[in-house]
Amino acid sequence: MWNDDPKIDEGRENGGLDVEILSVGTELLLGGTANIDAMLLSRRLSELGLNVRYHTVVGDNPVRLKRAVELARLRSDILITTGGLGPTCDDLTKQTVAAAFNKKLVLQQSVVDSIRERFRQMGREMPENNLQQAMLPENCTILPNECGTAPGCAFESGGVHVIMLPGPPRECTAMFDGSAVKYLSLLQQGVILSSTVRIFGITESRLDEILREDMDSMENPTMAPYIKENDCELRVTAKAETRERAEEMIGPVIEKLRLQLGDLIYGVDVSSLEQVALDGLRERGLTLGTAESCTGGLIAKRMTDLPGSSDVFRGGVVSYCNEIKESVLNVPEDVLAEYGAVSLQTAREMAEGARRVLHCDLAVSATGVAGPGPDREGNEAGLVYIGLAAEEGCFVRRVSLGDTGRERVRNLAASHAFDMVRRWLNGLPLEDPSR
Repeated sequence: MWNDDPKIDEGRENGGLDVEILSVGTELLLGGTANIDAMLLSRRLSELGLNVRYHTVVGDNPVRLKRAVELARLRSDILITTGGLGPTCDDLTKQTVAAAFNKKLVLQQSVVDSIRERFRQMGREMPENNLQQAMLPENCTILPNECGTAPGCAFESGGVHVIMLPGPPRECTAMFDGSAVKYLSLLQQGVILSSTVRIFGITESRLDEILREDMDSMENPTMAPYIKENDCELRVTAKAETRERAEEMIGPVIEKLRLQLGDLIYGVDVSSLEQVALDGLRERGLTLGTAESCTGGLIAKRMTDLPGSSDVFRGGVVSYCNEIKESVLNVPEDVLAEYGAVSLQTAREMAEGARRVLHCDLAVSATGVAGPGPDREGNEAGLVYIGLAAEEGCFVRRVSLGDTGRERVRNLAASHAFDMVRRWLNGLPLEDPSR
């Protein structure tokens, strides 16, 4: 029935290979498991310059899975499946996909040996049903699984490339990065290179307003915005004969962005604000401490999540109640009585107190209202004061983040703290850039 519909192919677009991600698993449809694989794969495929056109989720049902595969082969150049490669009776991806592409399944002895060895290392005998995982489509490329027992595979049939990956996110990501990327790179003509410009302190709508005309007019390189949880990023992508030529094409675009956005850009091809802050502190041989109220230790957590943070991070104080602000950070009682815990004055005293107590070069503080709703003193949800204390004095940034949920307020407050650190390190203005 699918081959008789001439409209299916009309969605194909020029300028690249179209990809469909087909996620298999009833647990995904029922909401018991988040579809992390599709999110992670989409990011990586975009970085490779491939066009992810469709996300499809189908349960462990061979009839519906076969229909989904038949539709995907008509509208996509590359079909990537995740899940359904295990040894149990409901793991039907290989059988169904192979049948849809008229491929026989063949027992791969090298895979059998690999699975037996993995079980031997665990001190166990391989169950016979694991032999199902060694049945792979004829003439396929085997994608080894370094994190589990289920191998993946890749093959081409009728102009469509099929890649089958396991469902557990750790296994899926490792196999994609370790093997599938190499397979996909052979399909690309020339080089596709991307650079990511990371931005903090501007709204999505304002960023679009500034860059819309440029983005609409660009063909190669291209530029696309991505809104993250705590900041924004722009991905600049160029296709060229060589990597060097692609870099030459991307360079002027990034330089123009620096002129347009100025110090809102906190890095190019960097991972996060906290990484930029950590790198800057390490380069200058400086140490950092934290004093947190509304963020509940999140600033310290995000810093200590990074490898090498022990080089610069001295420690943190979570002073959630006023008694701790007074007794540990030495915030004067009269400051708390007159101005309240959520105030510029208290944020300043917290930062200065942390710098003294933790014996660090820089200290940041955060006090505010995470929400929902205002606090007992009538301060609105999302009102946060961020302090930064250094040898030459203390500066406090006031930000209004809105009643957008406790998690978002806390995360944005922590990002403001790291933004202040990186600005101080680079001699930039410390005021809220979004104001």
